[in-house]
Amino acid sequence: MRDPAIRRAGPQDAEALSKGLARLSADLGDDHRMDAAGLRAAFAAPEPPFRAVIAGDTGLALYSPLFSTVAGGAGLYVSDLWVAEAARGAGLGRRLLAAAARDASRRWGAIFLALAVYDTSPRARAFYERLGFVPMVGETRLKLDAAAFDSLKGTA
Repeated sequence: MRDPAIRRAGPQDAEALSKGLARLSADLGDDHRMDAAGLRAAFAAPEPPFRAVIAGDTGLALYSPLFSTVAGGAGLYVSDLWVAEAARGAGLGRRLLAAAARDASRRWGAIFLALAVYDTSPRARAFYERLGFVPMVGETRLKLDAAAFDSLKGTA
């Protein structure tokens, strides 16, 4: 397989991003709740909540800014990294992460990269560990669901 070109994604890529994200969700056994219209709307926001890089129909990385006083500056959080099965093992995942890191470094001065990996994805974990990622010892990732988030927003 020829190395696909990686480029920053824009609103015109919403459909391709949605398809790749749906394939990632299927691979992980997750519900897929973000469609192309939702991605286009997010791209159109005054401050889009994410950025993305895309490699044709073979891979993508979706990421957003992150700030840590512990790390001493800005970083990027990669929420989604997907590489088509046929392209795995050829370095595309690493290239997508590198492109996202370069973009975030230029855009908001990122000095680190964070992500989460599912416990049920040992191949993904091994990939990240080969790149030098280490577990955040002593931390537990927590999240508010939509209802709890709405409740919190209403707190005076």
